[in-house]
Amino acid sequence: MNAAKRLEIFRRLHEDNPEPKTELAYSSPFELLIAVILSAQSTDVGVNKATAKLYPVANTPAAIHALGVEGLSEYIKTIGLYNSKAKNVIETCRILVEQHGGEVPQTREALEALPGVGRKTANVVLNTAFRQLTMAVDTHIFRVSNRTNIAPGKNVVDVEKALLKFVPKDYLLDAHHWLILLGRYVCQARKPRCGSCRIEDLCEYKHKTSDD
Repeated sequence: MNAAKRLEIFRRLHEDNPEPKTELAYSSPFELLIAVILSAQSTDVGVNKATAKLYPVANTPAAIHALGVEGLSEYIKTIGLYNSKAKNVIETCRILVEQHGGEVPQTREALEALPGVGRKTANVVLNTAFRQLTMAVDTHIFRVSNRTNIAPGKNVVDVEKALLKFVPKDYLLDAHHWLILLGRYVCQARKPRCGSCRIEDLCEYKHKTSDD
């Protein structure tokens, strides 16, 4: 895919949604961090339902840590893998209190040192909460990047690097949100809704001989 195509793709995505936001509900970097940890293999809707009950009761590292694993589990038991997530969140809260003064660190290395936080989660927090030029690649973005040929790659790190290289700089800060929404609602895994896609005429998927 050439640079002119990519520029027009992101121009249109920006035109349709000038200020894209994550669908996770949060009001602080810490709330976002916990929500993203909880969202692994779960839906944003499901996470939002749980945090809507949790955050009014506890929305700081110290307050959630004070709940303990069992106390936290009661709030998030509707979320998949809640037992392991509760353990990770409680331990993450302890580290934030003891090592970071209760604040969410603003480097990938420090974030990835937290239990339950991988590269994707760290990139989401850095980009969404702290507005850093990072690219979090989930299954939706991996699929869209390869299927459209915007930034193909064999694994998520390859796609992340390709997106950082190929997405026009003026659109890079919000590209994560546009691509995830495109993948979630239009460029779906089993049956992409090409006919209702804003960038269908620019997409190179139709030229491929097989599905991704």
